[in-house]
Amino acid sequence: MSKKILNIVTSIKGDASFSNKLSNAVLEKLKAEYSEAQVQTLDLSKTPLPYLSQLDINAFYTPADQHTEAQKETLKYSDEATSNLIDADIVVIGVPLYNFGIPAVLKGWIDQVARAGKTFTYDASGPKGLLTDKKVFLSIASGAIFSEGPYKSYDFSEPYLRAVLGFLGITDVTTFRVEGTAIPEFAENALRKALTAVEEFAF
Repeated sequence: MSKKILNIVTSIKGDASFSNKLSNAVLEKLKAEYSEAQVQTLDLSKTPLPYLSQLDINAFYTPADQHTEAQKETLKYSDEATSNLIDADIVVIGVPLYNFGIPAVLKGWIDQVARAGKTFTYDASGPKGLLTDKKVFLSIASGAIFSEGPYKSYDFSEPYLRAVLGFLGITDVTTFRVEGTAIPEFAENALRKALTAVEEFAF
């Protein structure tokens, strides 16, 4: 079965990244499940999207037939990122935990794809997400353990991502975690435990 998969890389650690290793395992399982899957990788660690400016905001809320040349130019990044997200059936997002939250480049991507009229809209009952036909897999990596225990309340990655994805209409979200990589008693088995969770998951 053919599926379009958007793989979003955000870690600055390249091949040494635990979130990348976890995402790669998810991708391998998805490609085994969907033999004709097409994977498009967006490596935000190497090619981050521009952070929003006043020009972007003005362009978002200006009718297309009234766009200036400068607005058309600045919208290229958002339009492409939004189009790639809309076209994807499945999205895999690698998320290293930086200072209790997501990397700035991932927030930059979210700001570019959260577009009124394209990925969400408003009606009489309030906001309505338009991306209701997608699955998202989060590959979260952290030096400490945030899924449970005393640091759980410090994890602003998964709750935020679930909230903003839900706002866009994406509620089918699965999280895998490799955690405790900076804690000696957990580090040795952290990646193996995470990869086992991926292997045992029914994609």
